[in-house]
Amino acid sequence: MIRSFSFASLALVVGVTAAQAEKIVIKGSDTLGAKLVPQLAEAYKAANPGTEFSIAAEGSTTGLAAIIDGNADIGMSSRRAKPTEQSAAGAKSVMLMPTIVAYDGIAVVVNEKNPIKALTKAQVEKLFTGDVNDWSAVGGSPGKVSIYTRNTSSGTYSDWKELAMSKRDYAGGSQKLAGNEQIVAEVSKNPNAIGYVGLAYIKSPGLKVVAIDGLVPNKATIQGKTYPYSRPTFYFTNGEPAGKAKAFVDFTLSAKGQAIAEQVGFVSIK
Repeated sequence: MIRSFSFASLALVVGVTAAQAEKIVIKGSDTLGAKLVPQLAEAYKAANPGTEFSIAAEGSTTGLAAIIDGNADIGMSSRRAKPTEQSAAGAKSVMLMPTIVAYDGIAVVVNEKNPIKALTKAQVEKLFTGDVNDWSAVGGSPGKVSIYTRNTSSGTYSDWKELAMSKRDYAGGSQKLAGNEQIVAEVSKNPNAIGYVGLAYIKSPGLKVVAIDGLVPNKATIQGKTYPYSRPTFYFTNGEPAGKAKAFVDFTLSAKGQAIAEQVGFVSIK
């Protein structure tokens, strides 16, 4: 009887522990979800044993859709919500609430063998829209420009059109890739490539960051808002963050969370 009681007690304890374990579902931006949020999650779990995370970094559009559809606690996004997303949310009585969690700079990158070190904003627009398709037109060695961009579900894809391309379309031959790491991989092996990545990826082997109108993305130029391709990044929730979502948002905004953001390559909001 004593042994039977011990097993029953153990089963009860295990059941209670499992019931108490919290799972935080986070979906959206690759810019946030590929490096920063997983590191924040690990630090959060260390301080809150028993917490589990499900993180899917498939683009800002998917993060906002997940909040609208009720499929995530937090939606990661590198852009603000579009009017169509706000309308879709309103139709389901969802209020898309943004929280700025860090600042980022979109860096223009070329292959390390490319002699180009600096471009103007006007030249960047011409390169990505296809008005210029040979490097010799912007002071480089002759060669057809290979353009690598994010795919259409990416917030960075949309932000880049807004910040760098006067809302024009990308060049017809541009190649759309799923994430920053894929752009790094392609640009680092193609001497004629150009692309863009977030701050967390600018030190990747094989890349060279191009100065834009004499400025490179770093903490000073992003905090001072002088770098032209600076932007905030967001967590979205349904209304004000509450419960387990609020706990993780608060951790991200804490001194420890912002220190992790800086270590990964973002610029703190503090």
